[in-house]
Amino acid sequence: MSARGPYDAGRFHDAYDKVMAKWPAETESVTVPTPFGATHVHLTGPADGRPLVLLPGGGAATSASWYAQAAELSRTHRVHAVDLIGAPGRSTPAGDRHPRTVADLAGWLDALLDGLGIAETDLGGHSYGAWIALHHALHAPGRVRRLFLLDPTQCFAGFEAAYLLRALPMLLRPTPRRVRAFLEWETGATPLDADWVALQEAAVGFPERRPVTGPRPAPEALRALEVPVLLLLAENSRTHDAAEVAARARTLLPHVETEVLADVSHHALPQSAPPGLGRRLGDFLTAPAG
Repeated sequence: MSARGPYDAGRFHDAYDKVMAKWPAETESVTVPTPFGATHVHLTGPADGRPLVLLPGGGAATSASWYAQAAELSRTHRVHAVDLIGAPGRSTPAGDRHPRTVADLAGWLDALLDGLGIAETDLGGHSYGAWIALHHALHAPGRVRRLFLLDPTQCFAGFEAAYLLRALPMLLRPTPRRVRAFLEWETGATPLDADWVALQEAAVGFPERRPVTGPRPAPEALRALEVPVLLLLAENSRTHDAAEVAARARTLLPHVETEVLADVSHHALPQSAPPGLGRRLGDFLTAPAG
């Protein structure tokens, strides 16, 4: 076996299931057809609860990463945690037709909401998933009731150069060792769940598609967004400067709350977040309008 090693689907799915075992016992899963492929979604919470759609970060984050918040959020919401199309997880792209533009991502998420029977939802995402969520709120503000962004990337500021340099070897030639070393560097002293780290390592070689990337949302579009937004930033994030991101968001979004989560880094979210994160999100999502 080489340093990179071949992708082992059985190992990946075993690791995925081990993390999913941390979700509430009543969690169920569905697969929703969309024009870009079949999208895998985990559901938990009361069937008549207000919909909440959760988008994970990029790479091997997967929907399973929300396990530490699932029980708290499902007290008031019907939680729908999504595996991104074309990324590691259990969603399956439709042949060569996969999202290539921001408009494609918006179309995919519209089709997913339609397939789930959701006209309007609360929406949240971490990192790359937050970037998708913000773009979707700008695309279809009438479908998003409240929006939370958990240490979002490429929304209000670019990546730190040091972060990109440290990530480059892992991106160019990923191996389990390089994945673990990068996570240990970025998260520093934050304890990481061993099962979650094993899932990141097992995803090496996953036949994923090139993720959609693009510019940050236009300032004029952000200034026109009427959706209430909660922006939570990781104090120790090495992806960007948390204070800079918060300051820029406050100048652009008319209805934003910002908060810095102490003693946590970007890649420790959401699975190794401070224990109060689920409650903080729940308070925001259930707050009365106005």
